[in-house]
Amino acid sequence: MAYGRTGMVARVPDDAVVVTATELPGLPDQGGSVLAALRSPVHGPPLSDLVAGAGATARVAVVFPDLTRPMPNCTVLPPLLAELERVGAGPSRVDLLCATGTHREANPEEMVELVGPNITSRYTIFQHRADAPEAEHVEVGRVDGTPVRIDRRYVEAGVRILTGFVEPHFFAGFSGGPKGACPGLAALETILEAHSPSRIADPRATWLVRQGNPVHDFVRAAVALAPPTLCLDVAINQRRELTAVFAGRLPHGHDAACRFVEDTAVQHVGEPFDVVLSTNGGYPLDRNLYQAVKGMAAAERVVRPGGTIVMAAECADGVPGGGAFARLLTQAADPDALGAAHGLSETDRWQAQVLGRVLHHSDVWLHARGLTDDEIRAAFLRPVTDVTDAVAEALDAGGGGGGRRPRVGVLPYGPLTVASASPS
Repeated sequence: MAYGRTGMVARVPDDAVVVTATELPGLPDQGGSVLAALRSPVHGPPLSDLVAGAGATARVAVVFPDLTRPMPNCTVLPPLLAELERVGAGPSRVDLLCATGTHREANPEEMVELVGPNITSRYTIFQHRADAPEAEHVEVGRVDGTPVRIDRRYVEAGVRILTGFVEPHFFAGFSGGPKGACPGLAALETILEAHSPSRIADPRATWLVRQGNPVHDFVRAAVALAPPTLCLDVAINQRRELTAVFAGRLPHGHDAACRFVEDTAVQHVGEPFDVVLSTNGGYPLDRNLYQAVKGMAAAERVVRPGGTIVMAAECADGVPGGGAFARLLTQAADPDALGAAHGLSETDRWQAQVLGRVLHHSDVWLHARGLTDDEIRAAFLRPVTDVTDAVAEALDAGGGGGGRRPRVGVLPYGPLTVASASPS
């Protein structure tokens, strides 16, 4: 199973159903595939024409995902930056923007790991801060009455390029595409509305749904107010090799990427399971408890009401402590309080809301090397030392009902696979 950087071995009953996405081989020439996509996009002119059309002095903003995403930046950014340099936009004209949303910034060592030493030494990199002073963001319009404020460096650039990794997302439908700009580069006020309690609570705010999804609808409308010049989305396999590359204007390139990923990521499992063993996809996705809620939400889709989810997420960064998510856990009297609609001023409230929903549906037992038992209990989860023993105990305690043998499902890559169960 994917756990931290090294993985984990678990023993489960022989009749357990192991659910993974269709594993595709990496492209034979990954850098060449990026260049080919930039030169022959799904929709719109090639990158060279877009840069030339912006003028010889136009700034170029290249947006890339932060340290919580398994985006292979070291594979995607070098050919992209080389192509920009080939057409006259070298390091002096390019700003690299790390789309952090509300996540923490990377330290210097983490940034080198994220994009590679050659890029950190040659290019200026800015890490977005949602809570930065007002002057750091530009209001580009309003959506549903809410000001849409986006990072000034992105808005004022003559060429805007979003790069992203497309995976199913537990309330936005899919990642990648417009999410790089909103919430990735948005001000806190805008992010809070994109993730408002009513939007998150809507049943259409779920995996694989974009049209009619109130979260994705807001994101799409917000980014259309300051659209990227080009969007570069990739799909990857479990080894984080590129399996497909899509470039073009929004929404065309992103639409093609989502269709490709949906064809490989969705697996049907029949009846819900009594016990589901899940992960959060390993490093960097499982670096904290906040992120690990995604793996719980993936398991929620295929565990029966009242069943048990056994989670393995390293959480090397802790909850993280001192943040809004940790504070919400401390303030809640019970799991149902987590699911309540907290005030819009609460950053990370959306993750607490989803956690409360999962806990209302099933019990969650957690193995996390980076958390103390008290921290796990504070999140209304049960700490476990060994996931193999936990699965066996959950089976003994829960049974299958009606005299049948209980069913066990395993999501070794957690939210990177979307499992779908038939109604029980």
